[in-house]
Amino acid sequence: MKNLYRTCIKGVLDRVIALIALVVLTPFFLVLWVVLRVSLGPRVIFRQERPGYLGRPFIIYKFRTMTDARDAGGELLPDEDRATRVGQIVRSLSVDELPELFNVLLGDMSLVGPRPLLMRYLPRYSKEQNRRHDVKPGITGWAQVNGRNDIAWDLKLSMDVWYVDHLSFMLDLSILMKTLWKVIRRDGIGQEGHFSSPEFMGPGS
Repeated sequence: MKNLYRTCIKGVLDRVIALIALVVLTPFFLVLWVVLRVSLGPRVIFRQERPGYLGRPFIIYKFRTMTDARDAGGELLPDEDRATRVGQIVRSLSVDELPELFNVLLGDMSLVGPRPLLMRYLPRYSKEQNRRHDVKPGITGWAQVNGRNDIAWDLKLSMDVWYVDHLSFMLDLSILMKTLWKVIRRDGIGQEGHFSSPEFMGPGS
């Protein structure tokens, strides 16, 4: 039954729940779209290539929370300098992640799984850490309900691998319930001194 859930049932449930959530949340999406349009300008949706299942790239969708402000050399300013007040509120409530429901509907992501990180991190993972890509990435995951951005990279990635090895319906349900509580409490938004997480430089970072 566990293997059936992993290979078939999980994907069907993901798409059904994502579709229902998108329909229910449509009015909220429209209001937030207007607020971000006024705060950040015309580009309300953030798009970026991220590694998915087996490291294959896909385009992730999120609500923007930062401007494109750059320094004199044309380089983007640090995240904390580009985040607007509205963007900080949106991010603290985790609603910037809601457009990822479209990724779930498209089959690129799951509701629960290791978070999709950056493409440039791929060659930095150890062989064991790279096993986090043996399942689809998720909107939330085991690491997110056990520290989120407020834990070291090695611990976070080991939690991702633990999830891959223990994936089940009851575990996913538990993670979803804990996620709601974490969002309400706004736990683990970022590490001290960082807007989110510091750069992952490889095992031991």
